[in-house]
Amino acid sequence: MTAQAGAPARRAVPTVVQGWRSWPGRIAALWRRSLRFRTILVTLGLTALTILVACVWMAIAIQNDLFQSRLRQVQIGARQATVAAQERLDAAVASDDPVTVQNLMRNVLTTLAQQSAADSFATFRIDTDVSPIAPQNIDSGGFDRAFVTPELRELVRSNAETQWWQSAALRGGDGAVVPGVVVGQQLEVRGVGPYELYLAYDFSGAAQTLTFVQATLWTVGLALVALIGGITWFVLRSVTVPIGEAAETSAQLASGDLGVRLPVRGDDELAVLGRSFNAMADSIESQIKELADLSLVQQRFVSDVSHELRTPLTTIRLAADMLNDQREAFDPVTARAAELMHAQVQRFETLLTDLLEISRYDAGSVQLEREPTSLAHLAEDVIESMHQLAEQHGSSVRLVAPGGHSLVEMDARRIRRIVRNLLGNAIEHGEGRPIVVTVDSDQNAVALGVRDYGMGMRAEEVEHVFDRFWRADPSRTRTIGGTGLGLSIALGDARLHGGRLEVWSELGRGSHFVLTLPRRSGQAVESSPIPLDASDDVGTFDALGLTQPIDVSRGAS
Repeated sequence: MTAQAGAPARRAVPTVVQGWRSWPGRIAALWRRSLRFRTILVTLGLTALTILVACVWMAIAIQNDLFQSRLRQVQIGARQATVAAQERLDAAVASDDPVTVQNLMRNVLTTLAQQSAADSFATFRIDTDVSPIAPQNIDSGGFDRAFVTPELRELVRSNAETQWWQSAALRGGDGAVVPGVVVGQQLEVRGVGPYELYLAYDFSGAAQTLTFVQATLWTVGLALVALIGGITWFVLRSVTVPIGEAAETSAQLASGDLGVRLPVRGDDELAVLGRSFNAMADSIESQIKELADLSLVQQRFVSDVSHELRTPLTTIRLAADMLNDQREAFDPVTARAAELMHAQVQRFETLLTDLLEISRYDAGSVQLEREPTSLAHLAEDVIESMHQLAEQHGSSVRLVAPGGHSLVEMDARRIRRIVRNLLGNAIEHGEGRPIVVTVDSDQNAVALGVRDYGMGMRAEEVEHVFDRFWRADPSRTRTIGGTGLGLSIALGDARLHGGRLEVWSELGRGSHFVLTLPRRSGQAVESSPIPLDASDDVGTFDALGLTQPIDVSRGAS
């Protein structure tokens, strides 16, 4: 029972530690996101530093002033009392009685201690010769010889006219150590010789005053920091709240909520900014609505025209097919005209189909028809269907499929269209060199890559390769009959599956298109089983630079 009762406490420790360890990250995130927090923190830091420097400087200055004032007071009092004691000793009647001289010395020192306000005193005879009348060394209660250092005694002995002092740790009435000063100078006794006179002064009162002043300074400093922090927070709040509202409103506008506006209060600069922002939002909303209406009209126009053209186009295509089938019975010029008309009608029909597909994408009405499909087998079928076209262009196509044989839910018709488009572009731009189609997979995705070794593209051309009706070389004639919409539609099909279509290309080294699809619907594609960058296949590229074509057999393994 004891072990079970103690278990929750042991499990709670990591949570507390983890929470403590996450504080720096939270503070750093707050520093990046919050202008108010950053400004208040900087203001408080600079204010605290300024007050700290000021308080330290003031504390040191007050400490020095208190000490010097108290020291001057002690020195003046000790000098005056010593002069008075010396005058009294000089005025006394000389006597050979040791008791009389001892009593005189004691009375003088007692009076001197009272006049100088010393806490304790002591005298030491300097002359070491034996004198029958010389007073003995006298000290008051509480005076310790350890108060006087040998250096101070040496200075007092060496100079009869100078007053010397030193800081010392004295003993208070309760035996505690208190700060103090010992003042020393000589006192001459007639007929006996000089004596060392030391007066000890307690400085604990000055230390208490200094402690009180320092505590007051620090208290006032902390209060100033808190007060300045509160004032800064209040002032910043009046500025950052409108800024935060503007940022939030801008984010809502960016997310598509065109009806949101800033609240405007007053007539100051922030109010002017709010009115200008709202006017800009009104203008943007009206322009976007106009563009949306225009886009809708264009989409309807393309869709309507495409549908309306299908019926006459079907009739024209049937007539063109009939004429093309009978072209051998015509004269050569008429036969060539019938052949050209048949080819252009087919291209026009393909363009019309692509335009209808684009209009469906724009209208958001595209639906996937998923079915279990092997991407490797699909690629093999497409390569087989385009084998004759590749031979006409002098290119051989090789399929390398270490993966991708398992069934994956996809719209086979759309993926087949993507592969046909990529392979057709590779055949057209491959300069008669071999083309490698790679299919691979991992636990999260399946991918297909089409690598050609043609002319390739520059970096600025790669950025536009998926744009509608864009061509890298407008002066170049299409040999397959593309419409300029194939890659745009292929990109849309890939995204519709939750995948991606990427391209790598380098001028003079060819291109590499990689289609990556998730194994499961709704799963995000983080990486592709096929590397996109093909710049490291230097050996393969150099081999393909030969004038004789490479005989690469097509396989499905």
